[in-house]
Amino acid sequence: MHQALLVPEVLLEIFAYLNTIPFKTTSTLKLFAALARTCKIFYEPAMDVLWTEIHGLEPLLGCVTRLHPLIYRGGITMWDYDQSWAKGVEPLSAREVHQFLRHSVRVRTLIIQSDHPHLLSVIPAEAYVFPRLKSLNLSITYLNLFLPRMLHQCHQSSVDEGLQSFVTRCIALEHLCIHRTLGIHDIDNTANELSLLSDRIRWCTRLVTLSCPMLDWETWKHLSHLPTLLKLKIDRGLEYEDPPSLSNRDLVNLSFLNITSLSFLQLYDSANIIIVMQHSQFPSLKNFKFQAFYLSLEEAEQLLHALSHCKACRTLEEIIICCLEVRRELEYPEFLTPTPHLLCFTQLRTLQLMFTDFYIYLDNDLLLQAMSIWPHIRTLKINYSDASMSSSDSEVTLHGLFTALSLCPHLHTLQVPINTAIIDVDPDAEPIQHTSLRSLELETSDPEIVDADAENLAGIISAWLPCIDRVRSMGRSWHEVNVHLRSFGAATAPYIVGAS
Repeated sequence: MHQALLVPEVLLEIFAYLNTIPFKTTSTLKLFAALARTCKIFYEPAMDVLWTEIHGLEPLLGCVTRLHPLIYRGGITMWDYDQSWAKGVEPLSAREVHQFLRHSVRVRTLIIQSDHPHLLSVIPAEAYVFPRLKSLNLSITYLNLFLPRMLHQCHQSSVDEGLQSFVTRCIALEHLCIHRTLGIHDIDNTANELSLLSDRIRWCTRLVTLSCPMLDWETWKHLSHLPTLLKLKIDRGLEYEDPPSLSNRDLVNLSFLNITSLSFLQLYDSANIIIVMQHSQFPSLKNFKFQAFYLSLEEAEQLLHALSHCKACRTLEEIIICCLEVRRELEYPEFLTPTPHLLCFTQLRTLQLMFTDFYIYLDNDLLLQAMSIWPHIRTLKINYSDASMSSSDSEVTLHGLFTALSLCPHLHTLQVPINTAIIDVDPDAEPIQHTSLRSLELETSDPEIVDADAENLAGIISAWLPCIDRVRSMGRSWHEVNVHLRSFGAATAPYIVGAS
C-alpha cells in the first residue's frame, strides 16, 4: 500500500472524489462497501461515506438481526416495493436499539418516507440518536425521535405541537422546509396550525433558507431581523385555504437586508402577500417569483407597484409572475401596462408574466424603451392562457420587434404577442442579425399564415434571426412559416455571422 494512503486527510480526499464519480459497472454504495471490507485503514472513512446519506429507516433497521430477512428478501430491498413489510412487527427491544443505532453516528442526511414509527417506540424522546445529523427530511410522526444538536437542515411534512420541542432544541437550525401532506390533515384546523407554526418559527434565529405556508405579521417581523436569512419561500399548498389575516393596525415597514430569493407559490388569496410587499424592503433581492391561482387587475397593479418600491432596483435579476386560473369571461377588454413599473430594474435577466383575466398592453415604443434599460435581459416571456388573448390588439410589429432586439444582444428566449396584419419590414433591407436568440414564440390573431405571406415572413425571420428555425405558438398560425424556415436554415447555416 502506498504511504500516502496512510495519511487520513489524503484518504478522505480520495474517497470524497470517488463519491462524485458515476460508475457504469457498479453502484457507488457497493463500491464503498467493498472498500470498507478491504482493510482496517479503509474501514472508517469508507463507512462514513457509505452511511452519510440515508433514504428511509430501512437501511438502519436492516442492521437489526430480526428485521434483516424482512427487509432484504432474497437480496431484494423490500421497502422499495412493499411498504407493508413492518405491519404486525414487534417494536425494537432495548438490545435491538443498539443494533439499529450501530451506524447512526455516521449519518449526516436522513430522509424518512416510511410510516412505521411503532418500531422505534423504545427510543427515548430526548435521545440524540443522530449526533452528526445536518439534514433531516421527515413527517411529524418521527419529530421527537430525531432531534440532533448538530442539526443544520430539516424538512418536515406536517405541523403540530412537537415543533416547539424541535425548534427549542435546534436553535442553530439553518434550513427549514415545512409543508403539509395531502389527505393527512383536517382543513378546518388550518388557521390554528398556521398560528402555531408562526409562533414556533420565531424560535429559529439562524435561518438561512425557509420554506413554509403563510405566516402571521409577528413572524414576518421576526424574519426581518435575521441577518442570516437569504432565501424565503411561502408555499401555501393545496390545503391551506384559510391563512391568518394580516391586520392593518400594527403594520410597520420591514427591511429584509440580505434576502436574495423571494417566492410566493400556490396562493389562493393574494391580499396578504401584497400587504407584506407594500410594507417591506428587499435591498439585496435578485429573484422574485409570484404564483397565484387568481389575481385581479387591481391586485396586479398593487403588486407591481409594491415590487417597484421595495428597494431592489439595482439588484433584481429575475421576475416571474403568473396566474393559473381563468375566473371570468371578459365582456370588455381590460388592460394592464406592467412595463412602466418594471423599468427601474436595470439588472433584469429574466421576465415572465402570465395573466388570465386581462390583457397586457405592449407596443413598439414600450418594448424599445424596456430593452434599452434591460441590456442584460436573457428571457422575456409575455404569456397568456390562450392565443386569442395574446394576439388581440397587439401593437408590436416585426419592425418594432427587430429594433428592440438590437438593444439586447444576450436575449436567448422571447415570447410576445405580435401583429402580423402589416409586415413593416422591407425583405430587401440589410438585416441586423441577432445571433443569441434561440427560442421564439409569437402569438398572432391569424389562425394560420399561408401562401406568399408565410414565405415572406420566413425569409425576414431567417435573415434577422439566423438561429431561429421554428416559431412556436399555441396554435398552427406559424406552421407554413416554419416549413420555409427549416429550408432557409439548412441553406444559410454555414454562413451565419457570429453563430456558434
